[in-house]
Amino acid sequence: MVTMATAMTPEPLTALSRWYLYAIHGYFCEVMFTAAWEFVVNCNWKFPGVTSVWALFIYGTCILIVERMYLCLRGRCNVLLRCIIYTLWTYLWEFGTGLLLRQFNACPWDYSEFKYNFMGLITAEYAVPWFCASFIVERLVIRNTLRLRFDEGAEPIHTGGQPDGGGRGGRGGGGGRRGRGGRGLATNANGYIKVD
Repeated sequence: MVTMATAMTPEPLTALSRWYLYAIHGYFCEVMFTAAWEFVVNCNWKFPGVTSVWALFIYGTCILIVERMYLCLRGRCNVLLRCIIYTLWTYLWEFGTGLLLRQFNACPWDYSEFKYNFMGLITAEYAVPWFCASFIVERLVIRNTLRLRFDEGAEPIHTGGQPDGGGRGGRGGGGGRRGRGGRGLATNANGYIKVD
């Protein structure tokens, strides 16, 4: 029996799904940054990257708010000004969440050793890294995440050289490859598609 599931319009990711992707991105970048910092400062070839579970909430929420800013500002100001705004927001968010966590002795960072710190919660020395991170977040993470769609009608791709079908009469060819649907959409086995 043929169903209409494949004819359904793919849905944009929910705010919670996007928050999750942003949280994982921030968490990963935090670990990579602290590993690189440890190497540059102490020449530690073990690259011990560290973070806190609080970083998931902090980055996920911060980037979701930056996403809203991007959607409001993209037609009003250039990328340089937007990244300055994102950087200022990041400082405000870092200070606010750090101050809240400090009330419970749970703040995982302390910038007291930096010359231009404020209450050990933020430091001017991180302005350039935060600005660069803001640029990467807008241009790579947010823009691509907003292009993702969830297609509940997608069928799993079969492996082992069997045709994938993908709900499209087996046009996909070899296993493991992405099938092409209509309207420039690339379908993947997990039901997520990226709008070209």
